Amino acid sequence: MSLQTVRHDWTFEQVSALYDEPFMELVWQAQNIHRANFPINTIQISTLQNIKVGGCPEDCSWCGQSVYHGVKSEPLLSLEKVIEGAKQAKQNGASRYCLAASWRSPTKRNLDSVIEMVKAIKALDLEACITVGQLNQEQAEKLKEAGLDFYNHNLETSENHFAKVSTTRSYDTRLNTLKNVRAAGINVCSGGILGMGETIEDRLNLLITLANLPEHPQSVPVNQLVRIAGTPLENEQNVDEFEFIRIIALARIMMPTSYVRLSGGRVQMPPLMQTLCFMAGANSIHFGGKKLLVTPNVTTDADQALFQQLKLNFVQTPQSACNHKTIPLTVLSA
Repeated sequence: MSLQTVRHDWTFEQVSALYDEPFMELVWQAQNIHRANFPINTIQISTLQNIKVGGCPEDCSWCGQSVYHGVKSEPLLSLEKVIEGAKQAKQNGASRYCLAASWRSPTKRNLDSVIEMVKAIKALDLEACITVGQLNQEQAEKLKEAGLDFYNHNLETSENHFAKVSTTRSYDTRLNTLKNVRAAGINVCSGGILGMGETIEDRLNLLITLANLPEHPQSVPVNQLVRIAGTPLENEQNVDEFEFIRIIALARIMMPTSYVRLSGGRVQMPPLMQTLCFMAGANSIHFGGKKLLVTPNVTTDADQALFQQLKLNFVQTPQSACNHKTIPLTVLSA
């Protein structure tokens, strides 16, 4: 396969054969594809702010914000707090500021508030990314008009397994939101969670669904489940480290020009595991902030220590894998 090939016709047999390659061979192939499409030794960083905690009406088994799991709802974060957080994120070297709200779908009033937040983030010369639930076409177009760069809506797992971990929403509605976002001209951020009791086949089918979309998501977050007390998945086991890294490598091979992000659950990954994920093609993280939504995140000090050891730079990316501006670690503040 050419290092530059972008495909949308992956079969399960092809992906399964790749997954079963010797580990070193798989990582070597992923690293070569990564180097063909991105600057080496660089990591893109985003900062995530939870603007609406709790009160989500969905019953997703992994979620720490669902009303089904006894989570108390908190009011929407103020515009002033969002601006304050975005300024700090930029000072710390983030090129993208992400907002998350625990809604099934935003009301007109909620969407109007989020649009003002997006405009404020863009005024600070940052990329803006949000995840606020299902979107119809009109809502997506309004967000595009406001200047939104990325919309996150994870598929989470395979269609088959999704029905086992979420019963109040359908897989088709998630795919439809991605369709509306693409049609509006907004970059798509979509990935999933490993460790929810799914099979390896489920993990491969998730990647096949993402890679066979009409356009690859520009950003693909890969999460490791963080077990939250009171949720149905609180007793699940961590994903085997080598299995997780193989999925990262497959994501890089199957979606060669997408940013592959180590996202939730990174706090559970030892430095050597993270390093192998970067070797396998991961090139984006959520950096800064004590939490990712309601679970812990890696501290800025720990991230900086690791990246200094690896001699990695942070890269600022204006929406394109072909237009990069690298910045040294020395400009970052803890």
